[in-house]
Amino acid sequence: MRLLLLSNSTNHDSGYLEHALEIASGFLGGATVTFVPYALADHDAYTAKVADALAPRGIRVSGLHAAAHPKAAVEQADAVFVGGGNTFRLLDTLHRLDLLAPLAARVRDGLPYLGSSAGTAIASPTIRTTNDMPISRPTSFEALGLVPFQLNAHFVDADPASTHSGETREERLNEFLEVNDVPVLGLREGTWLTVADGTAHLGGTAVGATAPGPAVVFTRGAAPLEVSGEVSELLSATARFDAPTAPSPRGAIPSGGARGSR
Repeated sequence: MRLLLLSNSTNHDSGYLEHALEIASGFLGGATVTFVPYALADHDAYTAKVADALAPRGIRVSGLHAAAHPKAAVEQADAVFVGGGNTFRLLDTLHRLDLLAPLAARVRDGLPYLGSSAGTAIASPTIRTTNDMPISRPTSFEALGLVPFQLNAHFVDADPASTHSGETREERLNEFLEVNDVPVLGLREGTWLTVADGTAHLGGTAVGATAPGPAVVFTRGAAPLEVSGEVSELLSATARFDAPTAPSPRGAIPSGGARGSR
């Protein structure tokens, strides 16, 4: 498989795909890209936005929504780009059009897959670690399963100076791990994951002065681990969903502990 999974498509004070244009255009090469716009409501406008961003690199874009036969379009695609937006709406549409299995099969056979945000989230086995509101109800949370671990795009570190008293992203992911036993890779803004030839690498530059690196890995029963560079060991992960841990003793408060780094 060849995967390029972006945490986000737009950085603060930059244009659409601007921060990742070099790697995205190199990844896509001269292929005509089949764009999947289903995560947003206005498919035409979304496809035009992507086409405008990639045109200066000589990359042509066609919207999957405009194909008379979407399954055939997936079968004939040279490369695919699944854009961001609402993950539930994206997955719901792929389920309803019966495109999930054909798309996954093509990617496993070598179709280059570029994802951003929601498009990155559905590369996981499920969408249970998306940040989005469930505005649509897909038939299941099962996604493409291109990697055996979960992805959390737009990972945000807690701000120690913030007065917000709600759950942090880290707390929410630890709640996920109380019910599911599978690693979660939190990709900070401005970063991406590439998978090719059985290896996985992190790239990009994390946005934010306090961001220590491109990504952090959460696993059950361990402190969060800061990671950079090659993370191929994640490709051998085993996922166990709906496998709750034993309840904590009354009054105990789970803690992520101090972070390690690699």
